Amino acid sequence: MRILSKNTEIDFMGMRKYAMTLSAILIIASFVSLFTRGLSFGIDFTGGTLIEVVYPETAKLEGIREVLNDAGFGDAQVQHFGTSRDVLIRIAPRKDRASAKLSEEVLTALKNADAAVEMRRVEFVGPQVGDELTEQGGLAVLYALIGILIYVALRFEYRFSIGAVAALVHDVIITLGVFSVAQIEFDLTVLAAILAVIGYSLNDTIVVFDRIRENFRKMRKGTAEQIMNASINQTLSRTIMTSLTTLLVLVALFFLGGDIIHSFAVALIVGVFVGTYSSIFVAGASALALGVSKGDLMAIEKGKDVGETGDQV
Repeated sequence: MRILSKNTEIDFMGMRKYAMTLSAILIIASFVSLFTRGLSFGIDFTGGTLIEVVYPETAKLEGIREVLNDAGFGDAQVQHFGTSRDVLIRIAPRKDRASAKLSEEVLTALKNADAAVEMRRVEFVGPQVGDELTEQGGLAVLYALIGILIYVALRFEYRFSIGAVAALVHDVIITLGVFSVAQIEFDLTVLAAILAVIGYSLNDTIVVFDRIRENFRKMRKGTAEQIMNASINQTLSRTIMTSLTTLLVLVALFFLGGDIIHSFAVALIVGVFVGTYSSIFVAGASALALGVSKGDLMAIEKGKDVGETGDQV
């Protein structure tokens, strides 16, 4: 059956039960992993030792990582800091060794490889700072979701706002679940990526909701399910093209951006996939499950007040 679409005619709403089942499985698996394995928090959250060293010439990060790995610091984060000669090394806390001892061992390993290296500073980030970052990061995500709930409710209708937030929570939980299952390091860059995923997914969802609202007012025939299907199909090419072009950039970041932003790129890649899926299957299906209908978004003609009998007063 042709459903009011000049392009694709995929019955997305007809597949919503299967999609919801898949989403439920992924969310449950994410929660199980988060509660049993947790997240592999980086130094930004757990605390640790920051060591800044300077080389007489351009420092090769891969060589420094190999030296530290051989010295037993395989989890160390290494990055340029300021210039190509300055290097910042982050070491996770060790229960059996003090921060001062760790910095001495790191400097000794580096000097064995290059005697010209000099230490510029050593700083210790305590766990209290990590706790504050964890709390503030969680609040940032919560405030973003509350703001989105209010915005979509004012712009569309409260059932659409619940559907939009349900899709965003769905995206965040599954992305966190991937990081928990794979034990990919979770640091501040990943938190920033999570917030970016919320914005990306919301943008896709708003585009679909705009078309649904327009079609609810324009199409006099068809059920709410049929009109939602038509709307999603009409915006499908835009959704796919946006996702593909975004993924091209993220894949380039993942392979060419270096180890420091691998986690950031992974979070965004997973978020784009999940966000595209949720804007097609989850957001509209959630609003439909809450009973949204054409009457909820129909424009009220000025100068008319319709009573129970439908007569003009």
